[in-house]
Amino acid sequence: MEAIEIVQAGPADVYQLQKIGRQTFQETFSAGNTEENMRKYLEEGFAIDKLAAELANPHSLFYFAKLGEAVIGYLKLNFGKSQTELQDEQALEIERIYVLKEYHGKKVGQLLYEMAIQVASQSNSQYVWLGVWEENQRAISFYSKNGFKEFDKHIFKLGEDEQTDILMKLELR
Repeated sequence: MEAIEIVQAGPADVYQLQKIGRQTFQETFSAGNTEENMRKYLEEGFAIDKLAAELANPHSLFYFAKLGEAVIGYLKLNFGKSQTELQDEQALEIERIYVLKEYHGKKVGQLLYEMAIQVASQSNSQYVWLGVWEENQRAISFYSKNGFKEFDKHIFKLGEDEQTDILMKLELR
């Protein structure tokens, strides 16, 4: 397999972001959710205007994992007031790390995670935090293996369904 490259995404990448975002979210969560809730979330959460605004936000960063010209995963990071919950100026939020199912187990998620930690270090963040669905054991194990500890919970709405996310944190210093 050729080398996987991690590249920053910008406003011109909005359609590619929509494509990879919808595909990876559906692959990850469709088995545990109703078709109606998934459809609603995919339409609203990955609408072009919403993604374009996120890409234009100076306090959010997106990175693609690329294999040749193909985007096989992506990462979204938030700083300051762009964070979904804590909005701590000393923190970095990993809002999304998603990888196409066919590339699971090939270290793509780890490469995206390492980019997040590199960005956190360069921005002098004191800690990194994220929310992960309590039923996503694969992701919980991944973050635990990388040193994250549970510190709280919050509700994530997927369509009409209220789900519990575990909030996890990694202290950097």
